[in-house]
Amino acid sequence: MSVMNTAFDDDFSGEALLEYGDADFMILKPGGYVVCAVTAEQIPLNDLRYWSAELQEAYRDANTSVARWLEVRKETGQ
Repeated sequence: MSVMNTAFDDDFSGEALLEYGDADFMILKPGGYVVCAVTAEQIPLNDLRYWSAELQEAYRDANTSVARWLEVRKETGQ
């Protein structure tokens, strides 16, 4: 049995462009994933839980998010 792709499927197959807020995000360009700012891994939108509204970056997990936060604070001397 073959599965037929629709135009809807094509819209959500590539990289999404998001605007990250403090508690949520807005999809500016539809896609199926975003790229982790630290590891460059693809993160499916359904699995996206960690991001920085300040830096407008996505992270694959809590450890990666904290590591990036510490890196930025060190760079800025905070």
